[in-house]
Amino acid sequence: MNLKTPSNKTDDLKVLSKDKVILLFERFKEKNPKPTTELIAPNNYTLLVSVVLSAQATDKSVNKATESLYKKVDTPEKMLELGEEGLIEYIKSIGLYRAKAKNVIALSKLLVENFASSLPRTREDLMSLPGVGRKTANVILNVVYGEKTMPVDTHLLRISPRIGLSFGTNPETIEQDLLKIIPDEYMEHAHHWLILHGRYICTARNPKCEDCPINDICQQNL
Repeated sequence: MNLKTPSNKTDDLKVLSKDKVILLFERFKEKNPKPTTELIAPNNYTLLVSVVLSAQATDKSVNKATESLYKKVDTPEKMLELGEEGLIEYIKSIGLYRAKAKNVIALSKLLVENFASSLPRTREDLMSLPGVGRKTANVILNVVYGEKTMPVDTHLLRISPRIGLSFGTNPETIEQDLLKIIPDEYMEHAHHWLILHGRYICTARNPKCEDCPINDICQQNL
């Protein structure tokens, strides 16, 4: 097959058929049956902190910064004891670290005061926490509570039109399109498969189309 370099032009592309969507996720499943987040966190609270810290930063940079942090801090109470300036000392290698430290301390305080130091169970309550937007809330609902949600990050925003899963131009539109087009049996792992695909195969620059497991399905290569 003569593989084309993905572009941003989608005018002549079509959304994949149901059969092709199933085939696509079956291939992802065969290659990686149980994908997980690449953020390293010892519990649900620290996962939330890591997701907040990962905004406009790589998982690798967050893991590096939090490796020593999580040896000392793994509850909202311990985070409050550490304080904002103490947290900054651990995360100052991450972009926007001052704003993120302020949010982590504030969300930790609310978790203690309003949610018995546990993570909220609903999107609305999660999004009431400082630094927690829709994408972060969807990550927690999916990874922690097993809900069929679709967190849309920059990878999904970029590759969904390339593949032919959605031609939306904003995260919420793509989220709704993906929820409609992806069968329920794949939803537990769907966003991880897509994120990993965008991170390592369908990269923004020099996508590895020759190594792509779905190159004969992807709309860009038909």
